[in-house]
Amino acid sequence: MSVLRSLRGRDFLTLLDLTPLEFKALLRRSWEHKYGVVPKDLLKGKYVAGIFEKPSTRTRVSISVATFDLGGVFLELPISNLQIARGESIRDTAEVLSRFVHAIAARVKQQSTLEELAKWASIPVINLLSDKFHPLQALADIFTIQEFFGDKKVKVVFLGDGSANTNHSLMIASALMGYDYSVGAPKDYWPSSDVVKRVEEIMKKTGGTLSILEDPVEAVKGADVIYTDTWKSMGVEDVERRMKVFPPYQVNMEIVKKASPRVKVMHCQPWYIGEEITEDVAYSEYSIAFEQAENRLHTAKAVLEALLS
Repeated sequence: MSVLRSLRGRDFLTLLDLTPLEFKALLRRSWEHKYGVVPKDLLKGKYVAGIFEKPSTRTRVSISVATFDLGGVFLELPISNLQIARGESIRDTAEVLSRFVHAIAARVKQQSTLEELAKWASIPVINLLSDKFHPLQALADIFTIQEFFGDKKVKVVFLGDGSANTNHSLMIASALMGYDYSVGAPKDYWPSSDVVKRVEEIMKKTGGTLSILEDPVEAVKGADVIYTDTWKSMGVEDVERRMKVFPPYQVNMEIVKKASPRVKVMHCQPWYIGEEITEDVAYSEYSIAFEQAENRLHTAKAVLEALLS
């Protein structure tokens, strides 16, 4: 718990802001929330404002239930119902909310919106998803990997849109864990170079490795985990082109058989069956996507407790 105290009052915008020790402390506390006995009043008297600029199921439900389970109150605020939709500045919104609630959790189109909120808010700002990062998802992803593989060093492979927020955050999380990480993606959809640079810096300290390849078969060799996400995330404009270049990166039974015999398949959902993943894989013994979804609740509790308790 002493490591977690270092997170109190801080923002949670990207996993790049965490040390390996802090990240692993959040994982340990997530285990305690799921499998142990944790007080139910850790957020008693605390209010969390949830701003939603984009649709959400898993993130919206997990963060709100996590807040309620810990004794707090979650206020869901669709952005269309806020004065920000009529032109009020992000600064004014941040300053006003800081006087009413104890944290702002926002699902937004642009990472810059979160950074602007955090600049002016005097309370923690939590990233519920942006165009560049999805840190709460990646925390739950690693928690799920640990449930199946323990503390073993694993090889995690992401197939599909390497420029996606999910891949960026999972790359960072895997670096913090010292995992081997491989991306299989069309070259025009490789991860952001600035994220790659930071990930490589972290891996020099943790012992992880990173490879970025165009060949999906080469990428999945020896994979313990194959991860994919939709090819047409909310807001992308080049859908027609994506549907032409991504089919070779589909997670199907043929590609699964080229990985490790113990491989598990992950997807943050919602998925488009028949596009990035086939039905026989999505609902197979290899898939742990619904375990992933469940774990969003327990890891959200750990983050809320660390920032606010």
